[in-house]
Amino acid sequence: MLSVILMSAIVGFAILMIKKSQVTFTLTASHFQQHLFKGGWVVRWRNIESIGICSYQQEGWHQPLPWIEILLSQRALLYLGAKQNQCEEKFEDMVLDPKPYINSNGVEYKGLLAMLANRMKYQRGFYGYDLFISASDLDREAEDFVGLTRRYLAAAEPE
Repeated sequence: MLSVILMSAIVGFAILMIKKSQVTFTLTASHFQQHLFKGGWVVRWRNIESIGICSYQQEGWHQPLPWIEILLSQRALLYLGAKQNQCEEKFEDMVLDPKPYINSNGVEYKGLLAMLANRMKYQRGFYGYDLFISASDLDREAEDFVGLTRRYLAAAEPE
């Protein structure tokens, strides 16, 4: 009896760990959404300018990176961008940039929202995109996912 209970607990724990690591996406006529174990994010198609494969440029050669451009796990990507632009000594200041951020409409953000906005500003400067999705989170090849999302983007009706 004890071994059955122990085995059930182990299986239950394994299932929970699998669910925690699962990342899924929803594409609708109005938005693109990422679902994580605890939350996620939503971006309306009208707020997406472009979608593509992230690349690292070194000595004139572009190497694709396993990220699709759309924050928690993107420190390495930010560091790579800083290194590519010969400013890696400023990396820690970029990651934790607490300066208030003022958007194009004049709205000021402070605290964690400002830190996120500042990091996105640096990523946009390095790669031309704000958000990044790991290719390992996809259920298909990155190029196929980009093609699918671009079709949704093209079909989205302006609001």
